[in-house]
Amino acid sequence: MEAGTRTNWTALFAMGAAVFVIANDFSAVNVALPTMESDFHTNINTIQWVVNAYALTFGVLIVTGGRLADMFGRRVSFFVGAGIFALMSAAGGAAPTETWLIVTRALMGVGGALMWPAILGMTYAILPEDKAGLAGGLIIGAAGLGNAAGPLIGGVFTDLLTWRWIFFLNVPIAAFAVAVVWSSVHLDEVADADHKIDYAGVTAISLGLVSLLIGLDQVDDWGWTDPRVLAMLAIAVIGVGSFLPLERRAGRHALIPSAVMRNRNFAGSCVAILCMSATFFAALLYLPQFMESQLGFSPLESGLGMLPALATFALVSFGAGPLYTRLGAKRLAVIGAGCMTAAAILFSLVGGDAGYGALVPGMVVLGIGIGSFYPTATTAGVTSVDESQTSLAGGIVYMFQIAGGSIGLGLTTTVFSANMPPFIDGFQAGFRLDAAIALVGLAVSVLFVGGALLARRAPATT
Repeated sequence: MEAGTRTNWTALFAMGAAVFVIANDFSAVNVALPTMESDFHTNINTIQWVVNAYALTFGVLIVTGGRLADMFGRRVSFFVGAGIFALMSAAGGAAPTETWLIVTRALMGVGGALMWPAILGMTYAILPEDKAGLAGGLIIGAAGLGNAAGPLIGGVFTDLLTWRWIFFLNVPIAAFAVAVVWSSVHLDEVADADHKIDYAGVTAISLGLVSLLIGLDQVDDWGWTDPRVLAMLAIAVIGVGSFLPLERRAGRHALIPSAVMRNRNFAGSCVAILCMSATFFAALLYLPQFMESQLGFSPLESGLGMLPALATFALVSFGAGPLYTRLGAKRLAVIGAGCMTAAAILFSLVGGDAGYGALVPGMVVLGIGIGSFYPTATTAGVTSVDESQTSLAGGIVYMFQIAGGSIGLGLTTTVFSANMPPFIDGFQAGFRLDAAIALVGLAVSVLFVGGALLARRAPATT
């Protein structure tokens, strides 16, 4: 038992390291974009796709990655994903052109989309049921730590060595994770013996999500009434709208089985995450902009300036496991949602002449909220489905997080653009909108808790 415990903790550390590099690659590259632009003699609109290509493929394919992990086995999915991620990281670090780098980043997103849900499924499988909260806290905490350390790692490598080491660093970490999982993680997985892939469902949801994310990403440049944005949103509606009848037709081979779609607890977690992500993503985008435009911070200084939020997020996430057991998932999710709503209100009260200290209370409250809410909502959602579908559930939860963030950013970007100049009017109005959206997520969480308590107190039927 003791040896097994040591083995499990080693495996958990390895999977946490893998999540760290996946999350780190979202934020570490941002500070290196100006140097990449100069090295490749290109423009910012082109080099921005080094970030977009990774985020887009990751967000679009993560549901498919979760389904494949449940079908073919999480270890297999993790090994394939880690291999793609490491190989494309090495190729990206050696990229001779910006086109080469963008292509490798897109393929890194494919690897990450295979790895993430497989890691989530293996983590919940390794730990006993009474420690499910620890699993969610570990994965989300490692992701938060990766996001927080990303600008620091990217800045150090870019300034002291070269931005290429941001990608080279992924290779030994991925190799370590693969070696530990290969030797230490042995699961009795319930895999789908049929292995029939729902190609129609994958195509429909992928087309819908790609169109949605690109359309929302371009709102700032094109505007909501631009025919290209309207066309993208129309394609998204068609893709997502056709997905449901296609899934019913696919039956047991559906990308998202009907048992998952009809699970009310899972649906409640996803809707709450969708709403709360608007506040989270807006803070990640507009707080650094406030520091740079209003306080005169450099990009690296603004990255360091986000540490009160991101470091608190990581620390609280790691501590969410014991709290999950003591308070229960739904109460802890409501506390986290309430903190995120309060943080948006605090940010909306910051004036144009305020210093950095005026942002710190809101960032700390935001970090507490994110660290309490995301691991708890993820665990509540993933553990509400059958164990054989946990990787798929983890992928769906993350898809709702990305979709909610994109929708929130599209709306807040419109508010910011309408109030520029001055910047501070847009900053305050944008976070007031985020607070309103977050209140919807808080209401969903409260209803989620109320329904669960009523169900618990209802007399059993005979």
